[in-house]
Amino acid sequence: MAEDTRLVLFDFSLPGAASEWQAVNDGVMGGVSEGTFQITDRKTLAFFGTLSLENNGGFASVRTKAKKLSLESGDALRVRVRGDGRQYSLNLYVPRPQVAFSYRATVTTTSDEWVEVTLPLDTFEATSFGRVVKDAGAVKPNEVNALGFMVSDKKAGPFKLEIEWVKVVRAV
Repeated sequence: MAEDTRLVLFDFSLPGAASEWQAVNDGVMGGVSEGTFQITDRKTLAFFGTLSLENNGGFASVRTKAKKLSLESGDALRVRVRGDGRQYSLNLYVPRPQVAFSYRATVTTTSDEWVEVTLPLDTFEATSFGRVVKDAGAVKPNEVNALGFMVSDKKAGPFKLEIEWVKVVRAV
């Protein structure tokens, strides 16, 4: 995979960057986790809150509103993040009638250190309600219309993930 062609999908220094994102937490299923986001003074997206396992809860997420992302076969996503040592998921969303469906890959953070993580699209696993969906097939890049970050590591307590950018690394 060539590094020459990097397409910036999300750059938080642009005016109105926050309007492309929304928080979706386990309250949609009766949980009480609290997750929100803001654009920082450093022009990054900070995703933070408190994960709760009460009331069958256990996830908080921030995701983009639906739009064409123009991903292609062979692409990888590269993210630059600073976390708290927890594991997060990068989720890809496709229009599908199945409830709570996404393709998921793990983003491991090191406490208070910036890291770049590259995730080839063909390594994302189909999931519904956090469980692997065996017969869903691989992600079809041209169908991906949103992405997001989620914490669902079954560890109650505060969390914080800061995202500097999300890029596409395209094979040439």
